[in-house]
Amino acid sequence: MNIRKIENQTCWVVSEGIAGTENQCIAVAEALGVSFEIKRITLREPWKSLSPYLGFEQAWSFSPALCPPWPDLVIASGRKSIAASRYIKRASGGKAFTLQIQDPRIDPAAFDLVAVPYHDPTRGENVIVTDAAPNRITPEKLIGARDSFPELSALPAPRIAVLIGGSSKAYTLTPEIMRKLCAQLGDVNGSLMITPSRRTGADNVKILKDSLPGAYIYDGNGDNPYFAMLALADIILVTADSTSMISDACSTGKPVYMIGLEGGHPRIDALHNHLIDLGVLRRFDGDLETYSYEALQDAQKIAQAIIERMK
Repeated sequence: MNIRKIENQTCWVVSEGIAGTENQCIAVAEALGVSFEIKRITLREPWKSLSPYLGFEQAWSFSPALCPPWPDLVIASGRKSIAASRYIKRASGGKAFTLQIQDPRIDPAAFDLVAVPYHDPTRGENVIVTDAAPNRITPEKLIGARDSFPELSALPAPRIAVLIGGSSKAYTLTPEIMRKLCAQLGDVNGSLMITPSRRTGADNVKILKDSLPGAYIYDGNGDNPYFAMLALADIILVTADSTSMISDACSTGKPVYMIGLEGGHPRIDALHNHLIDLGVLRRFDGDLETYSYEALQDAQKIAQAIIERMK
């Protein structure tokens, strides 16, 4: 998707400092080609407890305080950022264009544009619906990452990237699931590149290492090979719990297989089913084959919508 870049515009990325939501904002700013300043805020009481429903925000409602000069564009995500976007819009006399990413749980008319993934319920005239979560995956980034880890690029093809999350409020990665996964991976024809997360758990990581001694398994030390794995992979496997990793993987245009976990959540199930219906994602049952689809470009889709509305 070719996007006309925004020139001579100031931009704030406003977040609570949570990496996942902040990266969604950064992805849109990068797609726009705009320089941006990150504002990580917390809320003072009573807004901390009652946001986003209280309203009547003031500069001192936020820590640090939000003060002019106001930006031309605000890209925000996260519950606390909703109050900040609303305040900046009002304090700037309506001059700051506000984009809120994810369901704000209030009337979307409070913002110039709201971007929600397919599995979020909010809809409206100024609501753009993406297939998954906006992310920083682009062909250019993947090309640049291919040679960043020589030990990975030296692995024989086909290369299989395995992105493992772990237990969350909705999902549980049990030792039984991990053992079954390792048995399936042991039968795969290809070089395994595996990255666990902090939520995977020490016991499950030990099962990985004991069961797949020939695999490359990132141990959390040194530079993170995540982008290099996505760049070099011929096929990607990702656990069901992580909407961000699924979104990243499905933005590569490479075959993506989802590893099932115990549990689930209706909203996340809706995302999985939507991507499966699109032909982007498949469930992993031990067999792998290549297939093609049009890579997701959700950050670029949002960026295009901003440009059209800021004219």
